[in-house]
Amino acid sequence: MKALLLKRLLQLITVVWGVGTLTFVLMRSLPGDMAYRIAASRYGQDNVNSEAAALVREELGLNQHPLEAYWHWLTDLLQFNLGNSMVSGLPVIESVQHMLGHSMLLAFAGLMVSILIAIPLGLLSAWRGNPLDSVLMGLSSAIRAIPVFVIGVLFVLLFALHWGWFPVAGYGSFAHLVLPSVTLALSLAAVSNRVVRDAAKQTFRAAFYQFSKVKGLSAWQTFHRHGVRNIAVPVVAFFGIQLVSMIEGIVMIESLFSWPGIGHGLAHAIFARDIPVIQGAALAMGVVFVVLNTLVDLLCLWIDPRGVEQ
Repeated sequence: MKALLLKRLLQLITVVWGVGTLTFVLMRSLPGDMAYRIAASRYGQDNVNSEAAALVREELGLNQHPLEAYWHWLTDLLQFNLGNSMVSGLPVIESVQHMLGHSMLLAFAGLMVSILIAIPLGLLSAWRGNPLDSVLMGLSSAIRAIPVFVIGVLFVLLFALHWGWFPVAGYGSFAHLVLPSVTLALSLAAVSNRVVRDAAKQTFRAAFYQFSKVKGLSAWQTFHRHGVRNIAVPVVAFFGIQLVSMIEGIVMIESLFSWPGIGHGLAHAIFARDIPVIQGAALAMGVVFVVLNTLVDLLCLWIDPRGVEQ
C-alpha cells in the first residue's frame, strides 16, 4: 500500500511538471502574435491595433526571454501560484476550481449512467444461451464506432431541436445535464459492457463457480458469494484505463453543449492564447487523472486484497 501511494506521488509530480512544461513550450511555439490575440479577446477584434498589442505584451511580460519566463512559471508553480488569466485578470486557480467542479459533476453523472447501462447488459449477455448476446454486442460495436461528438450532435438535433425535450446547451438546471451526461455514458457503456460480459463469462465457467452450484447453493447465492467480487476487479480496473477516454470525451462534450467545465474553458483559453488558464486546466486534468487512477487501484485492492501480493 505504501509503495503504491509513493509511486503515485512520484507520478503526480512528474505529470505536473511534464504537462506544464509541454504546455509552456507548445503555446509559445504557435504561429501568430500572442499579444494581438490576447488583446482581441480583451477588447474585441475591431478595437485592436499594434499599440494595444504592444501594451498587452509589456503588461504580461510576453517580451521576456523564454527561459526567463519558464523559470518564473516554475517558481510560481512550486508556491502553488498558477498566476492570473491574461484575458480576464482573475486568479487561474479560482477559475480552474470553478470549471473543475462542473466537469466533475458531468463526469460523475455520465459514469453513473454508464454503470446502470453497462453492468445489466453485460451480465445479460454473459448468461449462457442468451439469444440477445449477439444483438447487444452488435449494438455496442455500432455505438463504439461512432465518435462521441457525433453522438452529441445527433442528440441535439433529435431531443433538443426536433422534439424540444431538453435545452440545446448551457447550464442551470437538471435538464441541461441530461444530454451531455447520456452522451458521455453511451460512449463509455459501449466499451465497458463488453468487459463486464467477458469477466462474467470467465467467472461463470470457472471451476470454483461450478463447484459452488454442486454444493447446493442457489443461483443468486452463488453469484453473490463467488461472482460479484471476481467480476468487479477487472471491471473496476478497466474503468481506470478508460479515464483517458473519459477526459477526452468530456472536453468534446463540454465544447458541444457549452457546459461551463474545464474542457469548455480550455477550448476558449486556447483560442485566446490565455497561457496561464491553459496550463492550469491541463495541470488540473493531469492531477485528476493520477488521483482517480490511485482511487481505482485502492478500490481494486479493497475488493480483492490478494492484489497486494502481486
